[in-house]
Amino acid sequence: MEITFKVFRFNAETDYLPYYQDFTLEVSEDEVVLDILNRIKWDFDGSFSYRRSCRHGICGSCAIKVNSKAVLACKERVIDLYKIFGSNMTIEPQSKSRVVKDMIIDKKDFWSKYDSVKPYLVSEIDENPATEHLVSPEQYEELHEADTCIQCGCCYYSCPAVEVNENYTGPAALAKAYRFNFDPRDDAKHERLDIVNKLGSGIWDCVKCFECAEACPKGVDPIHKITALHTQTFKEGKAKSNVATRHAVFFKTSINQHGLLDEGLLVAYSEGLGVVKHIPEAISMLKKGKIVMPWNMPKSKNLAEVKKLVKISSTAKF
Repeated sequence: MEITFKVFRFNAETDYLPYYQDFTLEVSEDEVVLDILNRIKWDFDGSFSYRRSCRHGICGSCAIKVNSKAVLACKERVIDLYKIFGSNMTIEPQSKSRVVKDMIIDKKDFWSKYDSVKPYLVSEIDENPATEHLVSPEQYEELHEADTCIQCGCCYYSCPAVEVNENYTGPAALAKAYRFNFDPRDDAKHERLDIVNKLGSGIWDCVKCFECAEACPKGVDPIHKITALHTQTFKEGKAKSNVATRHAVFFKTSINQHGLLDEGLLVAYSEGLGVVKHIPEAISMLKKGKIVMPWNMPKSKNLAEVKKLVKISSTAKF
């Protein structure tokens, strides 16, 4: 099959602006994206630059984007992308604002945030232990998924919260914080919670868009780990009263009371006195019937069932 690849090119040392270069190649069914990158470099332009190492999907070096889809170049088959995008594909680096050369980006922000959550086991270890400190199969099951992270950055550079908030820690680091906070051998749980619980940079700044889960090539599902950290902050008494935590509390309260979300009261409860700034919008919405007054809030016909679901799914007391 013949495919045209529109490839991002930029050299931070010599180019004023980035540009795209087209390469039309005959592609076989067994080729992966890394094969295409190699062919472009070896057969057309030796200056074309990208990262690669293991070729087995375990080092994360070759992470790029194809038609804005995060992929590991060594793992993603071209034919699978062809079935989605057709015969025209755009190959770009993970983040165009961080490019050093072509597909190579500066990941300094990724690594500094990753390091900030203490992504390692913290434990007082007896030099001459009498017994092993075992982790049960059930306990390891909680950690296994997060343990498969290869630090490729696919989730981080696909996260819209990272793009608009340079202080946001990002899904990769938060998933790693989860991995060690739920390790029964670790002694730094509270310290990590203090780090990830900060408003403006931590778990409460996740927008629940699920882009990280979609982007992850290893199935780590960072959004689930971030949600688990939300719960852990409540369980450990670390949750502070702020817009994000009040939003979580009222969301559950409203569903439990009505089986439905009272969106108008949700804003008022979450914002507190800050809701005053929304009064003009509230008046406009009220006139158009977009806000239901609390005394007129309907209840779900299946409220009893909803309450049962809330009860059995609740893992922390707010």
